[in-house]
Amino acid sequence: MLPTARRRALDALKRKPSAPVGPLFAVEEEGAEFLHDTLDKVAVLFPLPLPEPFDYRASGALGIQPGMHVIAPIGSRLVRGVVWAVERDNPGAANLKAIEEVLPGTPLPEITRRFVDWAAKYLVRPSGDILRMVVRSPDALLPPPTHSVLAPTGETSIKLTEARARVLAEAAKEQVSAAELARRAETSSAVVKGLVDSGALARLEISEDPPFPAPDLTRTGKDLSDIQRAAAETVCASVRAGGFHVALLDGVTGSGKTEVYLEAAAEALQEEPSAQVLVLLPEIALTQAAMSRFEARFGVRPVEWHSAIPHKARRRAWREVAAGRARLIVGARSALMLPYPNLKLIVIDEEHDPSYKQEEGVIYQARDLAVARAKMGGCMVILASATPSLETLVNAQSGRYAHVQLPSRHGSAELPDVELIDLKLEPPEKGRWLSPALVRGAGEALVRGEQALFYMNRRGYAPLTLCKACGHRMQSPDSQSWLVEHKYSGRLVCHLTGFSIPKPKACPECLTPDSFTSIGPGVERIEEEVRDCFPEARIEIFSSDTTPNGEAVRSLVERMEFGEIDILIGTQIVAKGHNFPNLTFVGVVDADLGLKGGDLRAGERTFQLISQVTGRAGRHEKKGRALIQTYAPQEPVMQALAAQDRDAFLAAEAEEREAAGMPPYGRLAAVIVSAPSEPLANEASKILGEKAPNAEGLDLWGPAPAPLTIIRGMHRRRFLIRADRGVDVSAFLATWMARVKLHSAVRVQIDVDPYSFL
Repeated sequence: MLPTARRRALDALKRKPSAPVGPLFAVEEEGAEFLHDTLDKVAVLFPLPLPEPFDYRASGALGIQPGMHVIAPIGSRLVRGVVWAVERDNPGAANLKAIEEVLPGTPLPEITRRFVDWAAKYLVRPSGDILRMVVRSPDALLPPPTHSVLAPTGETSIKLTEARARVLAEAAKEQVSAAELARRAETSSAVVKGLVDSGALARLEISEDPPFPAPDLTRTGKDLSDIQRAAAETVCASVRAGGFHVALLDGVTGSGKTEVYLEAAAEALQEEPSAQVLVLLPEIALTQAAMSRFEARFGVRPVEWHSAIPHKARRRAWREVAAGRARLIVGARSALMLPYPNLKLIVIDEEHDPSYKQEEGVIYQARDLAVARAKMGGCMVILASATPSLETLVNAQSGRYAHVQLPSRHGSAELPDVELIDLKLEPPEKGRWLSPALVRGAGEALVRGEQALFYMNRRGYAPLTLCKACGHRMQSPDSQSWLVEHKYSGRLVCHLTGFSIPKPKACPECLTPDSFTSIGPGVERIEEEVRDCFPEARIEIFSSDTTPNGEAVRSLVERMEFGEIDILIGTQIVAKGHNFPNLTFVGVVDADLGLKGGDLRAGERTFQLISQVTGRAGRHEKKGRALIQTYAPQEPVMQALAAQDRDAFLAAEAEEREAAGMPPYGRLAAVIVSAPSEPLANEASKILGEKAPNAEGLDLWGPAPAPLTIIRGMHRRRFLIRADRGVDVSAFLATWMARVKLHSAVRVQIDVDPYSFL
C-alpha cells in the first residue's frame, strides 16, 4: 500500500475516538525512547512480488502478533504488510528499521498464512504474490465508515403540523438521511431540522458495512427423492465426522446435485456456531444466477465474492469473512483466497470446469488449491459434477475420494435422446451452417410450444475477416490472433488482448474497398441464419457480449424461464447450471470445434461441454432431444456422446493417459519465456535450457515457439515438463529458476499443471 494507507489509518482513528488507541496503535518514532524494555524482531510479508518477509523492530509494549496488519518502510516508501513471525526480546532488532503503524484490521488467521506459504512453494511464485490475492481490500482493515440517519424518539409534546406528521410517518418506516426523509415526506429540509431540534427525531450513526444476516437454519430444503436423500445423508455424515474428507458428488444433469450439497452446507453451519461454508462456482454469471437458490434455502442471500462486485461490497465481504461473521459465501475461484478463520466445508460446483484455472497473473487451479486448503484446515470438500474431470474420477475410483452418485434425474424427468448428424452425409445448404435435420428438430419443438437451443462456442459474427482481393487477414497488432468480426457493433475484436477497431471500409494492405469477407460462423452469424429459418420466433443470444454483467444474465435467464424466448443461441455460458423447464431441443452446431489443436484434454473437455449442453434439454416432464453436428462421427468422443456412455469414454481416455504418463498418472508443468524481440527470446530460452537440472523420472521438452508466438509484442517460447507422480515438480522448477539470471526485459511464467498450451 502507498503512503495513503498510513494517512487513512490515522485519519480513521481520529474519526473514531471510541476505537482502541492504546499501545496497540502506538507509533515508535526513529530515535524516540522505547515504550518497553524489550525489542521484538518482526518479520513482515508484503503483498508485492517479494520472495520472503522483511525484518523490522518493534517495541515489546506494542504486543504485535503474527497475522496483524502493519505499515512499514521499504526504501523510501511506506507499505502495508502482514506480520509473518515475531521473535520476542531480540536485542539484535535494534539495528533494524521500525514498524511504522499497526492497523486495526482483523489479523490474518494462522491457517491463511500457512496456505499462502504452501501455495507459493507449490506454484513457484513469491509469497508476496499469493498474499496480494488474499489482502485485496485494504479499506477493510479500517473501521467501517458510517452515515447519519434519523429515527423517531417518541417525543409527543411537539406541535404537530401536517408536514411534520408526514415526516414522522416516513421516519417510522425506515431510518434514512435527513435529505432522503425530506424527499420522501415531500417537504423542506427545514421541517426535518425542526423535528431534530425539538427532540422528535434523533440522529444515529449507522455503519455502512453492517454484519450480514445469519443463515436461517430452521428452514428446510426441497423434498428429496430416495436417491437424493441417501446421497445427502452420506455427505452430511462426513461433515458431522469432522476433519478432512473429499467427496465426488457425481450426478447426471438434472439429478439435483445442488439440493444435496445445500443439505451438507446446512449441516456444517448447524454443527458449529462459527463454522463457515464456501461454495465455488466456475463463472460470475453462474454466481449471480445461483443466489436465489441459496436465498430460498437459507432465507438470506449468501455473501458474494468475485471480480465484478463493487468496491463497497468487496470491503464489507472481506471484513466480515476475516472476522468470522460471514458464514455462507458463494463466489468465483478468487473467493478461495479470502481469510476464513473457521472454514468447515468447501463445495466446488461443476468441478470439471476449466474456468477454475486462472491463466493470468498467478496461475493456479482453484479446485486443486481448495483440496490443499481443506487438508490444511481439516475441513470437507464436495466436488460436484455431471461430467467429472478425469483427475477427480480416478481419485474417486481409487478410494482417495468418496464417490457419491446420483444416476438418474429428479422426479419424472429423463435424459434426452442424443443423435449425431454426419455433416458429410447431411451437409447444410451452401452458405449456411445449420443442417436440414437441425432446423427440422428446432421447428418441431416450436410447433409443440416448446423452446430450442442452438449451441455454438464462438462469440461474434465470424472468427476471421479476409480480403478477397489480396488474401490479407485482419490480425491484432503485436499479436498473432485473428480479429473476430462483431456485426452488431461493427467492430473487429481480439478476444485474446481486448484490442478492437471499427471494421475498415477498405483493405489496409491493398486498399481495395468493400473487399472483406467473413470466414466461419460465430453466434451472431448463427442467429442471422436462425432468424431467416424462423422469422416469427423470439430469438436471443446468450454470450458474454450480450450479458456483460450479473443483472443482464439474470434478466435473460428469467425471460427464458418464463417462456419469453423461443430460440436461444448461446456459447458455453449457456451450458452451466441453468434450468429451463420448457427447453426440449438442443442443437450443437460445431461439435468438432474443441477437438482442434494439441490440447491434452481436448477430448475430455469436448465430452464435458457437449454433455452439459445437451443436458439442458428435457429437465422436467417433457422428453428432450439433442442433435450434434460433426464431420467426425467416428471419433470416440462423438460415439460416447451419442451413447451417453461417459464411463466407457473416460476409461479409454484414462488408459491412453496412463500409457503416456500424463495426468492424472503423471504431472505436467510449463515454463513460458517472453521477450520483446525474437533474438532475446531465443537467447533466454537457450540459457534456461542449459541450466535445467538433471532429475530422474522427469522429461524436459523444448524450448519451442508457442502456438501463439507473439502476444502484445512479446515473443514467446515454451518448455514442457512431464514427470512421474512421485517427482516434486515444484522443487525442480524452483531449483532451475534459482540457477538462471536473465535479461531484465525477459519474463518467465511458470504454470504448474497447464490447461492451456497456447
